[in-house]
Amino acid sequence: MLIKTIAAFAATMIVGQAAAADHPAFKVDVTGAGAPIILIPGLASPGSVWDGTVAHYCASGKHQCHVLTLAGFAGQPAIQEPLLPAAERQLSAYIKDNKLDHPVVIGHSLGGYLGMKLAADHPDQVGQLVIVDSLPALGATQVPSLTRGQLKQQADVMRAGMKAQDAETFKANQMRTLRTMITKQEDIDRVIANSKQSDRDTVIDSMAELMAADLRDDISRIKAPTLVLGTWIAYKDYVPKQAIASIYTAQYAKLPGVRVEMAENARHFIMVDDPAWMYDRIDNFLN
Repeated sequence: MLIKTIAAFAATMIVGQAAAADHPAFKVDVTGAGAPIILIPGLASPGSVWDGTVAHYCASGKHQCHVLTLAGFAGQPAIQEPLLPAAERQLSAYIKDNKLDHPVVIGHSLGGYLGMKLAADHPDQVGQLVIVDSLPALGATQVPSLTRGQLKQQADVMRAGMKAQDAETFKANQMRTLRTMITKQEDIDRVIANSKQSDRDTVIDSMAELMAADLRDDISRIKAPTLVLGTWIAYKDYVPKQAIASIYTAQYAKLPGVRVEMAENARHFIMVDDPAWMYDRIDNFLN
């Protein structure tokens, strides 16, 4: 009996390792039981940025949370191929292999882009989509008329500039950027600690890919009801709220039935700055 038990346990471990080998573009932590929710963090972020969200949705027995940490971010091993196409392809396979029935997909920033891309390319897999402060064409926020070719050229220049920076300059720029994205210093410190464990080339290449992307037409293929949560207070001293809101409205114009809501008290990391507001909006959307 003991031998059979050990053998069964070993078989389970082998299956688990095989499943992980099928998606080297991300690690998955699964919590709870019930209707599936997939949570995708942003650039250089660990899955733990969603800890509060997991506690809110997956402690009740109604939902099962599948929390990703992307390869090359927050201590996860980097992969050789471009991260975002690999992550999208492998996430679609993960949904199919694990028989996740129309999961809710929630993505922040780069994770929101990945959620959009998944829902556009695999519209029958995603049940509902929540995008936390992300846009279909981030590189075109100031000049909406930029073509895909111009966006790529702009992103290539940015990539070259970031790769030419020395370590101290790169770190200082990360800290400067995070101060516009998170309100409290202790939260900034926690996020930067995780970012330090990220592979620099993966971070830069993924950021460049995001800046070159244009999903403004592609999102018309999304079938999932979609909630977009935007922010504006980081720019309130020189750009009015309505101007920021109009960028979201314009970029999501081709997504039928999209609901766009703007946070009043949160910067880019809404789940950190104002989780209660975020939960309230998502609760209303999911019900």
